[in-house]
Amino acid sequence: MKASEERIITTHVGSLPRLPELDALLVRRDHGKTVDPDEFAATVDRSLDYVIQRQLDVGVDVGSDGEQPRVSYMTYVPERMSGFSGVSDRKQLMDMVRFPKYAQMYTQRTWSGRDDQPKILNCPQATDKVRYDPALRDARFELDAFDRSLARNKSRGALAETFVTAISPGMISVVNLRAEHNPAYPTDRDYVLDVAREMKKEYELIVSRGHLLQLDAPDLAMERQFMFQDRPMSEFLKRVELHIEAINIAVADIPRDRIRLHVCFGNWDGPHIDDIELGPILPLVYQAKIGGLSLSCANPRHQHEHKAVKQQPPPPEILLLPGVIDVTTNYLEHPEVVADRICQWVEAVGDRERVIACTDCGFGTFAAFAFVAEDVVWAKLRMLNEGARLATKRLWK
Repeated sequence: MKASEERIITTHVGSLPRLPELDALLVRRDHGKTVDPDEFAATVDRSLDYVIQRQLDVGVDVGSDGEQPRVSYMTYVPERMSGFSGVSDRKQLMDMVRFPKYAQMYTQRTWSGRDDQPKILNCPQATDKVRYDPALRDARFELDAFDRSLARNKSRGALAETFVTAISPGMISVVNLRAEHNPAYPTDRDYVLDVAREMKKEYELIVSRGHLLQLDAPDLAMERQFMFQDRPMSEFLKRVELHIEAINIAVADIPRDRIRLHVCFGNWDGPHIDDIELGPILPLVYQAKIGGLSLSCANPRHQHEHKAVKQQPPPPEILLLPGVIDVTTNYLEHPEVVADRICQWVEAVGDRERVIACTDCGFGTFAAFAFVAEDVVWAKLRMLNEGARLATKRLWK
């Protein structure tokens, strides 16, 4: 994993805007409608070419496939694993409970359960023993398409490094809940650890193809607002500990410097007043066998979290990828603001080489569902690059 050895390098969290025609196909598939496989593959290729070219244009150093072939980072697993059916009864997040007028505005503005919108909260349950597709077909399709696009666009330049995202075992367990009477898993612990053993196949495939693996684990913070909203903090932290254990089982045979972990508080523009603070979870997160840690800290609720990291710095083997760009607002951060944030994080870590400038979260978390306009997305990533240049001038005097 590249560090900021000579300058502050830049990356993002993974998902990027898809072409509208790909959005439409992904949502059709999400609703169980037939999609022509050749049309889908060709559209994925066009969308991949576009996002790779745009990443190069705006100066991203460590880039991804933008999650183009997936409807979302969160809901793709039942397409690749058996053992799921029915619907998970997932709790309403606290922002919606405490602020019903915000909930009404959010629903009207962004999602109403229509057929032209992806499924978000109504994911299937684990009703039997889960098994990953032995042929890894969808994962191989995704990686093959990414590699072909990288080769097609080689004449335009090259990303310094590439990464591919995958949902963490713990996040799967809270999105695709274990059915109460699932005969395969008497407890959630049994379920979580078996998911880890199955997802190990996807994780190792990604790394074997030469990409960094980014594990998306918002559960490590966000589930305080969902699954554990009415439970003691101690219970939530115990669950975080289990999810870290599952990660370590799943990546046991991957070098830690090939793994990034993304932790966030949820990618929506709500009040977030019930978010957990970063401090209590840091000691547990640091136990993950990873080489890079991505944290969501540019948003107004968590801009102060560099103080928690300064009090509890990461171990020397972990690079920090702090969010210095908010992904839920169309305000464009000034490069000086971005540079200020980067320098705050360098001070917190105590080593400029261990900080990589990042976004808070993805810009295309769900197909056909966005907070930031597509042209603003690329402008924000350009501001990220410009802010990193300013920070480099300050830090390499």
